[in-house]
Amino acid sequence: MDILSNLALGFSVALSPYTLMLAVIGCFLGTIIGALPGLGPSNGVAILIPLTFTLGLDATSALVLMTSVYYGAMYGGRISSILLNIPGDEPALMTTLDGYPMAKAGRAGDALVISGVASFVGAFLATLGLMFLAPMLARVAYQFGPAEYFALYLLAFCTLGGIASNNQAKAAIASCIGLGIAMIGLDNTSGMPRFTGGNLHLMDGVDFLVAIVGLFAIAEVFFFIESHGKNTAIGVKLGKVTIPWKDLGRSKWVMLRSSILGFFAGVLPGAGASLGSFMAYMSEKSIAGENSDFGKGDPRGVAAPEAGNNAAAGGALVPMLTLGVPGSGTTAVLLALLMTLNITPGPTLFTDRPEVVWGLIASLLIANFVLLVMNVPMVKIFVKVLMVPPWVLLPGVTMVSFVGIYSLSGSYFDLVLMVAFGALGYVLRKMDVPTVPVILGILLGNHMEDSLRRAMVLSDGDVTYLWSSGIAVFLWVFAIAGFVVPMFLRKMLKKPQAITD
Repeated sequence: MDILSNLALGFSVALSPYTLMLAVIGCFLGTIIGALPGLGPSNGVAILIPLTFTLGLDATSALVLMTSVYYGAMYGGRISSILLNIPGDEPALMTTLDGYPMAKAGRAGDALVISGVASFVGAFLATLGLMFLAPMLARVAYQFGPAEYFALYLLAFCTLGGIASNNQAKAAIASCIGLGIAMIGLDNTSGMPRFTGGNLHLMDGVDFLVAIVGLFAIAEVFFFIESHGKNTAIGVKLGKVTIPWKDLGRSKWVMLRSSILGFFAGVLPGAGASLGSFMAYMSEKSIAGENSDFGKGDPRGVAAPEAGNNAAAGGALVPMLTLGVPGSGTTAVLLALLMTLNITPGPTLFTDRPEVVWGLIASLLIANFVLLVMNVPMVKIFVKVLMVPPWVLLPGVTMVSFVGIYSLSGSYFDLVLMVAFGALGYVLRKMDVPTVPVILGILLGNHMEDSLRRAMVLSDGDVTYLWSSGIAVFLWVFAIAGFVVPMFLRKMLKKPQAITD
């Protein structure tokens, strides 16, 4: 009954005309962002976050808009994957294996419809999972003390590189860079300045939104300038779009299994949609057997990764809302938005601000239906978005970034710092160093430090206190496994890619 009453509260928020409008706009913008090769949900949400401050949105409205963009981008990533063999984002990589062969065989419309329905099933089931699992996990989170939270933060850092990173050492270096940046400013305990270089603007530390917009949006502008828009899809054409009922019926159990796998992959802090997509595809390929058409244009090879990565996107919201630890790179950006709006994610969020949580869940349920309706009949419109020339896209991204950050702080120093982070993001990506762990370090660095200090105070400096409970031991073991296991999974991930060669 509690869930039903809370859901009624959520729908009372979500069904207001203003919130519905924001959800529809977010879905539309997100699908466009996902369709553009290379942008992806993390960059898309980071680019549009300043817009929430420019428009003066409250916490619920801002979160509904950004999560709708997040879900829309997860849907949209399949468009360029199927039509161009260019993944819109990392999770959409697995969709290219069967989606592009289907497009080459003249079945691009079928592949887009199947992927759209699979995305809906995965995202819808994940939202239901969020609705039932998040409150239970929030109650468990009351058992967490400083030692458990320190281990949880460590788990997030160890697993965030995952299979999306080519090198775990580089992911660890990126985390250390983020933690170092988080140390800039006044020490919370002693009040002494750290790493400020005597600059008064840095006394309050580095604003994580400045870092996020710089590392994602501005760095993306630099890459567009360098590439001269080589990845634009000029000339893409799409024939008549029909609904392949036979293939959908054949894939129904594939979507269900993949959604369950993807959801639990997303719940793991730091695992994200890439792991959900990979696990779903590989499990269905093994179930289909050696004589299947996986890798040659099998509709099940489109349905599995799309259901898996969209379910993982919903699952990643669970640890963010209940524990304050992002489950993916995009939820790390959403976490920064919440903290900027003076909302602290964690177990108390469900009791202190139920309208925010349940309004979000109800909005996501509505957004899934909006995306389904939008992504089948409007596929031809989204394909035309792939033809947007960089000289139109670049000024828009730059303007939104600068106006949004300046409206947030009114400081020219933050604009300079944002450009500096953009240059840092460009250099890191050139060196194949992931930028998401940098953001996570900036976001969680101070919380991790505070948890460690509290643990040491409670134990009189006894380091063994950090693994004194069963929960802490489990998290430590999981963190070590999360750092080591992807090294072996990455080798397996490279094998299916060879199919397309």
